[in-house]
Amino acid sequence: MTVDAHPLTQAVLDGDRRAIARAITLVEAEGPSAAAIIKGVYHRSGRAYLVGVTGAPGVGKSTLVDRILAVLRSRGRTVGVLAVDPTSPFSGGAILGDRVRMQTHAGDPGVFVRSMATRGQLGGLSRATGNAAVILDAAGFDVIVIETVGVGQAEIEVSRTADMSIVVTMPGSGDGVQALKAGVMEIADLFVVNKADHDGADRAVAQFEMMLGLNEYGANDWRPPVLQTCATDGVGVDDVLDTVDRFRARGGDEAGRRRRARVHGRIRQLVSDRFLEHAEHRVHEPGAFDRLVDRVAGAEMDPYTAAEEVLDQALRSGCALHRTDDAPPTTAVLDHVGVAVRDLDTALAFYRDALGLEVEGVEEVASQHVRAQFVPVGGATLELLEATSPQSAIARSIEKRGPGLHHLTFRVDDIAAVLARLKARGVRLIDEAPRPGAAGSLVAFVHPSAAHGVLVEITERPDRTEDRGP
Repeated sequence: MTVDAHPLTQAVLDGDRRAIARAITLVEAEGPSAAAIIKGVYHRSGRAYLVGVTGAPGVGKSTLVDRILAVLRSRGRTVGVLAVDPTSPFSGGAILGDRVRMQTHAGDPGVFVRSMATRGQLGGLSRATGNAAVILDAAGFDVIVIETVGVGQAEIEVSRTADMSIVVTMPGSGDGVQALKAGVMEIADLFVVNKADHDGADRAVAQFEMMLGLNEYGANDWRPPVLQTCATDGVGVDDVLDTVDRFRARGGDEAGRRRRARVHGRIRQLVSDRFLEHAEHRVHEPGAFDRLVDRVAGAEMDPYTAAEEVLDQALRSGCALHRTDDAPPTTAVLDHVGVAVRDLDTALAFYRDALGLEVEGVEEVASQHVRAQFVPVGGATLELLEATSPQSAIARSIEKRGPGLHHLTFRVDDIAAVLARLKARGVRLIDEAPRPGAAGSLVAFVHPSAAHGVLVEITERPDRTEDRGP
């Protein structure tokens, strides 16, 4: 286990049931611990076989999964079950609790059953289902059964998560007609007509076979079988698992393609989630994203322009998703405090004449449209700033807030390195590159939204810039 691994990592790899349960709870919460756990266990995943079981509510999915568990255990295989249920509107938890239906396996160390709430996620699965499957895989379970929430004809996310998808239906409820629609027909590797003791089971099988007959299958293609089961009695369940084994034994390019597609989708989802979090909370100042939403809602801006604005600002900020602390930190010390004044001569009547402070010469900084007067105070300095143009930031500040404290300036020994590190951390900058400042220094400003309402200036003194040119 690496030094920075999550404390639960090794216990999960050792198959500790409490650690597995706790780890799944943490990945459902989707906080920093989720990433740490998956990073720690992922190298041990990829060995389990993932079987998805989906279908409309009431067709007997949970009962069938319970029987599948019993047969798999009789064949010596360990099994993890992820049963996805609707979300409670009050607690956010899973409200059907498929574990209740599988109590016969509660004391079996070779079985682990976990109910997961959808939490509003469409597609029949929870957002964390994939990560939970990785945890069970790394913990050493041979087969992982993923039972979806009761789904309709378009909720087919399980096909992107499992190595094999089983679509369960039943006769006599109209469900057979729904299952014939394109979405479900395309994801199924095996059709199971459960409750085969009901009238119409043979007719439902015939409907599936008819629809499958409309497709063209090559000699090496897998034509989804249609089986009948009566899960309450265990009838037909052995045939289901024999078919799963045959499908798995085929392996080849299709198995690799499915796993690669699963990884591809997961990476895209993570990049999308991290980018949005970065753009909303690290690039834009607080409330900016909400104001953008308000403008679109009020038809002042279209959603495409809003998205382009978010993307553009994120890219200009460096769009870094992680802190880069590999470089040694640059020492920063308080250099001076900037004070905006309307008139330098009037200000000096207080600082020089009344307080008796020594005053350095006046310097005009053309690039910033200001006159600067430095007043040393102990180990720091006051910088009195008078605007020389209405376009000056000092002029705008005085017009908006009046004279007074304008900024804090920190002196560093390498301003370029500091700016690079700030950009990598997603800190909002006014200046992304240094520009000329007073007394031959290089300066750059950090936006007040990133410094808790204070304008911060970073400066590098001339003794570090002499050999760098202008």
